Amino acid sequence: MRGRPALAVIAASLILFASEAGGQQPVHRVGVLSFTERPEQTQALLEGLREGGYDEGQNLQIQQRYTQGRAEQNAALVPELVAFGPEVIVAATSQNAVAVPAAAPTIPLVFIAVGDPVGLGLVEGLAHPGGNATGFAALVPEGFTGKQLQLLKALVPQASRIAVLTNPTNPMYPRELPKLPELGRQLGVELVVVEATKPDQFEAVFESARTQGAEAILVMGDPLIVIHSATVVGLAARYQLPAMYMVRRTVLDGGLMSYGPNQLDFWRGAGAYVDKILKGEKPGDLPVQQPTRFDLIVNLKTAAELGITVPPLILAQADEVIE
Repeated sequence: MRGRPALAVIAASLILFASEAGGQQPVHRVGVLSFTERPEQTQALLEGLREGGYDEGQNLQIQQRYTQGRAEQNAALVPELVAFGPEVIVAATSQNAVAVPAAAPTIPLVFIAVGDPVGLGLVEGLAHPGGNATGFAALVPEGFTGKQLQLLKALVPQASRIAVLTNPTNPMYPRELPKLPELGRQLGVELVVVEATKPDQFEAVFESARTQGAEAILVMGDPLIVIHSATVVGLAARYQLPAMYMVRRTVLDGGLMSYGPNQLDFWRGAGAYVDKILKGEKPGDLPVQQPTRFDLIVNLKTAAELGITVPPLILAQADEVIE
C-alpha cells in the first residue's frame, strides 16, 4: 500500500488529462469494495456499465478490493480505494457499505446487499435517500426470514427446534434477532441462536446446535459464511442438520437449500446506478431498490444423503434443482 496509491492517482490523472486533451471521452474511475472475488459479480457490474456506454480499458477504470469477510480490513482497504481517486465507490454487504461514508463522505456510494440501509444510517429513506448514497437493499421489511424458516420447516416438518446461525459482528443482526421469537411462535418451533465470528468457531457452533436439540439450522447470510461455505456445508452434513442458506453458492458447494435475492441482479443494477451518477444524477435522488426476484435453490443429492424427501410443493417453487 505504501507509495502505490499515490502512483495510481498520478497515473489515472495522466490518462484522464491525455484523453481530454485529445478530444477523447474522459476515463471514469470506479472503486469496488467487496468481501471476496466473484468473477460472475464483476461481469454483471460490467454488463450494467456497458449498457451506459462504458468499456473497461477504454473509458473506464475499475479498482477492486476484497476484505475476505474480515470487516477490520476496511481500515486499510477504503483509503486505498480513495487514493485511486474514484468518482463512485460500489460497496457490497452492510459491513463494507458503512465503512465508506465514514472514511470518504464526499465520494458517492452505491451499496449492494445491505439489509437495512435506513437503520444503518446510510440513507434517510428508501424512496428519497437524501444524501450521498443509494443502492440495493438485500431484505424486504417483512417476511423474508420468516419465508426461509417456513420453507425449512416444510422440508423438515417434524422439527420442533431450529438453530439460527449468525455472525454478531454483522451490523444487521442486532436488528433481526428480536424478530425471531415471534417467527418461531408462528411456525410452532423453538429457535435457538448460535454465533460465530471466525471460521475456527464453526465446528463448536454446530456441536452446540446439536447439543441444544436442534433438528435443522437456518444459516443467515454473511460474508464469513459465503467465503467459508464449503466448511459450513461440510459441518451441516457431518452433524446431520438440514440447513437453509441465503446464497446460491452454498448450495453449489453441497448445501441443502437456499432462498434469497438474486445477487447478480444487484450487481447489474449497481452498474446502471453508477452510470446515472457519472452522468450527473445525485445519489440522494435515486431511490434505494429492493429485491424483486428471490431464488429458491434445492440440492436433491444432499436431501437424499440426509434421508429427506423434498415435498412436491417446494420442487414446484424451486428456481433451480441440483441433482
